[in-house]
Amino acid sequence: MPSSKPFMAAVLAASLPVAALAQAAWPGAKPITLIVPYSAGGSVDFNARLVAQRLGERLKQSVVVENVAGAGGVIGVAKAAAATPDGYTIVAGPDSVMAIGRLVNPAAYRFDPLKDLAPVGMINTAPMVLVARPGLPARDWSQFVALAKAAPGKYNYATSGVGTVLQLAMEQIKQREGISVAHVPYRGGAQIATDVIGDQVDLAMLVSISALPHVSSGRLKALGVTSAQRLETLPQVPAFGEMPGLKGFSMLSWTGLFAPAGTPAPVIRQLNEALDAVLAEPEVRAKLREQGALPGSGSPEDLGKFVQAEYARNQKIVQDANIKE
Repeated sequence: MPSSKPFMAAVLAASLPVAALAQAAWPGAKPITLIVPYSAGGSVDFNARLVAQRLGERLKQSVVVENVAGAGGVIGVAKAAAATPDGYTIVAGPDSVMAIGRLVNPAAYRFDPLKDLAPVGMINTAPMVLVARPGLPARDWSQFVALAKAAPGKYNYATSGVGTVLQLAMEQIKQREGISVAHVPYRGGAQIATDVIGDQVDLAMLVSISALPHVSSGRLKALGVTSAQRLETLPQVPAFGEMPGLKGFSMLSWTGLFAPAGTPAPVIRQLNEALDAVLAEPEVRAKLREQGALPGSGSPEDLGKFVQAEYARNQKIVQDANIKE
């Protein structure tokens, strides 16, 4: 007759509250590493650092930010995917790596973002802003569409690289409006605003934090934001989703919190609850709003479904626009 010990152990484990299981599986004996897959100073790094200390306070464990830059974020996310799934490694996973890059450059991915990482919760979302050079003879988006239709291929737009959510947003807008505008990929975002201000590039799709100071100062004209509603910090700039040819359009930049696949469910839940509490703090929400971002929220399951939907939509955009790296 088989021993009853394994059965009794299972019954005992099932009777324990989730918090006790989490504590048993995840003792606070060492710091939690939060990987940021970019260099310090960017928006993903800012948001990760904004929540890291507060996460540590709520979890009663130190949370240390580690910048692991390279390959457009792939190296840092890959390091997290390969880490021991014990709750001591988490990563700020950006849209470009989690739901675009593998579609554009599959050879660069030795891991599957949809399978090798476990969703924890959304950190933030943010619309992008399409800006125009000062000398462009168009005051708004409808006037630019008329210019582009009159001279297909004459005008161009810049983004921080091939296969970014910035490029995908503009390609989708182009497709819906039926216009031809050439893509000018940069190796990063720092030089783009300077070149648009200097009339060297016609348009640029920028993340909101990069666009805000230039639009507010009048150095750049904003033609629209890539959301269904206007941005609170740029109320005078129309949302593409409210324009006649683009009703309902919405495409956001986002960063989620992920752990290696196989991380115990109680640990994921504990991380998620702590993240939700941090994102509810007024100071955190205010700092995100200052850069045109919205705090994330929701369950791990919500984030998982969101990433799957983003991947499916992006797959169609990449195929239709023939985006390759």
